[in-house]
Amino acid sequence: MKNLRQSFSAGIASGVATALDLALLVVLVRRGVSVALATFVAALAGAAMSFALNKYVAFRDRSPLRLAQILRFDLVALVAAVLVAAAMKVATGALGAPVVAAKLASAALVFAVWTYPAQRRLVFARGAQAEARGA
Repeated sequence: MKNLRQSFSAGIASGVATALDLALLVVLVRRGVSVALATFVAALAGAAMSFALNKYVAFRDRSPLRLAQILRFDLVALVAAVLVAAAMKVATGALGAPVVAAKLASAALVFAVWTYPAQRRLVFARGAQAEARGA
């Protein structure tokens, strides 16, 4: 049951971070910031939000913040981006799926098979273990 709470919370965290990313992107572009810079800043803000929500809410990880944990989070996110891009290529190319549907399906699949398990085991293992013990 705790894994269900964690996976649900991690999914919500991802959605909130994505919403922040998109909203900030739109605001910055409307204020005249270049698309490339706005995309970069918005992605960083979304990643920071995702990290914080996952660490403190989804996985209840109260361990001290460490650079190694942030780097593991970054690696998981990078691999996820590559996997989503590959899934998108298959879904839109070989299967002919519409882009938005392909993106939603690809992101959900990658979250289920890579992002959540990797975050649970590699990035926020202390929090996941503490919650499993009932701490």
